[in-house]
Amino acid sequence: MNIILLGPPGAGKGTQARRLVEERGMVQLSTGDMLRDARSSGTEMGKRVAAVMDRGELVTDEIVIGLIAEKLEQGAEGGFIFDGFPRTLAQADALGELLASKGQKLDAVIEMRVDDEVLVARITARSTCGGCGEVYNDQTKPIPADGKCTKCGGTEFKRRADDNEESLRQRLMEYYKKTSPLIGYYYAKGQLSAVDGLAEIEAVAAEINAVLDKG
Repeated sequence: MNIILLGPPGAGKGTQARRLVEERGMVQLSTGDMLRDARSSGTEMGKRVAAVMDRGELVTDEIVIGLIAEKLEQGAEGGFIFDGFPRTLAQADALGELLASKGQKLDAVIEMRVDDEVLVARITARSTCGGCGEVYNDQTKPIPADGKCTKCGGTEFKRRADDNEESLRQRLMEYYKKTSPLIGYYYAKGQLSAVDGLAEIEAVAAEINAVLDKG
C-alpha cells in the first residue's frame, strides 16, 4: 500500500507516519532523509546530489524521482509513505508516472486538516526529545516533571528555531501557495480522504487506519 500524507507544517504527519511504520511495516520516504542518505552513499546519484547541494542549489525533481525509484526497487512489505513529496502538481504527475512504470499505484492520499490559529498556538508550545524525537507540548503533553522522556528516558529537549509565530505563519502561507493545489488534484482523482489533524493522536491514527482498511 502506497500513501501520501498531506498537511501543513505541524499537522502531525511525522507522528502518524512513525506509527504506520511501526504498526504496518511501511517505509517512510522523507525527501530530506533521502537526500542526506544519498549524499553520503557514494553512488552516482549520491554524487549528483552532493554536487547540487554543495553549489547551494535546489535538488531537481528529476533527482528526487530518481531517489524514490531506487527505494521502490528495494521494495517494502507494507508499502511506502510519501512524506514531503510531492509538493507541486508537476511532482504529483511525475510520481504517478513512476509508480505506474513500476506496476504500482497510490492507494490513498490523506489530508490532515487543521485550523490555522489552533495550529499556531500548538506549534509554538512544542518541544521534541533530542534522543528519539518524541513530541511534547506545554499545554497538551508537557515534558514530565522528572525531566525524562517517557519513550527513551532522554533528558535533552529542544524547540525548533522556526517554531515561532511569525516564522510558522510564513511556512503556512508557503504551504498553501505551493502544496494546497494537490488537494484538488487528488480529490479530482477520487484518491483524497480527510482526517482531523488536530484531534488526539490516537483518534487521528484511528481515522487514518479506517481510511487505509477501507481502501
